[in-house]
Amino acid sequence: MAPFDLDACIQQLLRKQLLHEALLREICTKTKEVLMRESNVVHVSSPVTVVGDIHGQFYDLIEIFRIGGFAPNTNYLFSASDYVDRGLFSVETISLLTCLKLRYPDRVQLIRGNHESRAVTQNYGFYTECMRKYGSSHAWTYFTDMFDFLTLSVVIDDRVFCVHGGLSPSIHSIDQIKVLDRFREIPPDGPIADLVWSDPDAEKEDFAISPRGAGYTFGSGVVHKFLEINQMSHILRAHQLCMEGYTSLFDGHLSTVWCVQSSPYCRYRCGNSASILEVGPGGSMYFNVFEAAPENDRDGPSQQAAQSANGKLPEYFL
Repeated sequence: MAPFDLDACIQQLLRKQLLHEALLREICTKTKEVLMRESNVVHVSSPVTVVGDIHGQFYDLIEIFRIGGFAPNTNYLFSASDYVDRGLFSVETISLLTCLKLRYPDRVQLIRGNHESRAVTQNYGFYTECMRKYGSSHAWTYFTDMFDFLTLSVVIDDRVFCVHGGLSPSIHSIDQIKVLDRFREIPPDGPIADLVWSDPDAEKEDFAISPRGAGYTFGSGVVHKFLEINQMSHILRAHQLCMEGYTSLFDGHLSTVWCVQSSPYCRYRCGNSASILEVGPGGSMYFNVFEAAPENDRDGPSQQAAQSANGKLPEYFL
């Protein structure tokens, strides 16, 4: 295949136009080569803008770029991952983020989340969307193979630990994350599963069984011990809907950032806010709360349903 114009691909995707399947294969292959060279713990310096769950909400992603600036002018950390599933435009969303990672590998960091797996994407929409938009599962295979290479965590300024889900009883130090074999499907249990599935619990001190059926819940004692051992000051994660766009727990030592304003979890009627977190030098942290992208009103679930033959949304959107 002839060399492709990555900037042209990005411009095409910004117009919400799909890339050719063969082009996706080439882009995913080259992105895997970039990701393979990254550690399980990527170290970055501020300033950096941290983005939470996207879940196929293409227009909310574009709204984030309007608010926070576009790469490479802004350093982005997509800490929450969960780029696909649930929303209407998972293919366009992950295609754009993949191209941006390949174009600006040191300016765009992508962390793996629990939805970046074959098992989950077959049940929550991404597989079906790829079949519908490309007529086969090839695009889904290219992306899910690439997901196996995504890093597990990022550390900002050697003081902020960023992960999708949370902590693990098997992991006490950052060095233990660095030696994990991440180049595979997310296992059903173990430290990698914990990092992408676990949640904080304000009522707990220690680890407990998670109601999600994967990972753990963890309390203040766990957070303070992890920060002390690793000489850090904050844990930053996503993975949970926040009505105000973000939450802070454990005396401000842990934050959750949530970016999907129109909330596919609640049939786009949840009324939650969304935010991005701007981390600056010297420890500054500013949650920039924003409203839903106006395009959601013109090209959202209601409009998609009106265009469908039976007037109903696919089951995985409900």
